[in-house]
Amino acid sequence: MSASTALHLAAEIGGPPHYDAPHYTALAQLAERGTLDFVTLGDSFARPGLDALAVLSRVAPATRRIGLVPTVTTTHTEPFHVSSAVATLDWVSRGRAGWSAEVSTTGAEARLFGRRPAAPAVDLWREAADTAEASARLWDSWEDDAEIRDVATGRFIDRAKLHYVDFEGATFTVRGPAIVPRPPQGHPVTVIDGTGGPSQDAAARHADVVLVRATTPEQAAGIRAEVRRRAATYGRDPEALRVLVALTVDLGDAETVSEPGPESGPRLAARGSYYRGGPVDLAELIGQWHRGGAVDGFHLTPITPARDLERIVNGTVALLQHRSLFRTFYPGGTLREHLGLARPANRYALAEGRA
Repeated sequence: MSASTALHLAAEIGGPPHYDAPHYTALAQLAERGTLDFVTLGDSFARPGLDALAVLSRVAPATRRIGLVPTVTTTHTEPFHVSSAVATLDWVSRGRAGWSAEVSTTGAEARLFGRRPAAPAVDLWREAADTAEASARLWDSWEDDAEIRDVATGRFIDRAKLHYVDFEGATFTVRGPAIVPRPPQGHPVTVIDGTGGPSQDAAARHADVVLVRATTPEQAAGIRAEVRRRAATYGRDPEALRVLVALTVDLGDAETVSEPGPESGPRLAARGSYYRGGPVDLAELIGQWHRGGAVDGFHLTPITPARDLERIVNGTVALLQHRSLFRTFYPGGTLREHLGLARPANRYALAEGRA
């Protein structure tokens, strides 16, 4: 199975707030046993809970292969700090980090910081796109071999291989260079929900993984084609995007009996991207949509994480593996390798002919 046709699976491990690291570690380890590409941990300034990026930095040493993708809100957050924190997660996980960009639109969230009022979503997603661009430049501001660590000469860094990024966005400027060396993946994986609205442009310009919501495989295929078309207009390779259907799953029900006919097989609930049933039917749905070429995979949000993630791994994933539709081992050590994505070249080394 080629990288472009491989099925990709990810899962959310959030839910009601927990204040003990072992809870999240156990869920991530369970997902890793199922060889899922990555887990996400949602976060928001609008609700109480631990910081997702810090939690996954704690989870990283207790896992070996699975990708770790926290939600990072770019509103009210310094882009330089966002870049440094995500790069740090990539280092402590040895190349398994990503980040899911999100914005904060409410006045209540703005008052938590007291620095500026709430703004329209379209402006905030433009700022999020600027943050993604500034972060990518900061990650490149150290060339891969910029560290010398020569005890004899006392030189730690080759300063010719550090670069000012001099980024100017609509709401901030960043000079750089970064304070964290270039991450193991070059650029940690960027995930953006790009179903529609103001986030879609940011997804097309900067995301490696785009999450979409669709109720039919035809709708999913149409959204994926549009996201890829937009990406191509920005000079990106559209085949380098991974488009995953975001699906909330409730696996507390029994399996259904499929009726014969062209519309046979498991279906989504009437309210949209929500599945309720058993793990076998979920495997059928995933297999049908992927075999039809509609999507690159699924991002599953268990409605009851402790119960449903176990049924996803030991039921749905096990059946997909038995049918040779999903891998049984990780193809590499980094999240980019799981997703079949190349490690980006360093833009500054390329400009100076050193790449």
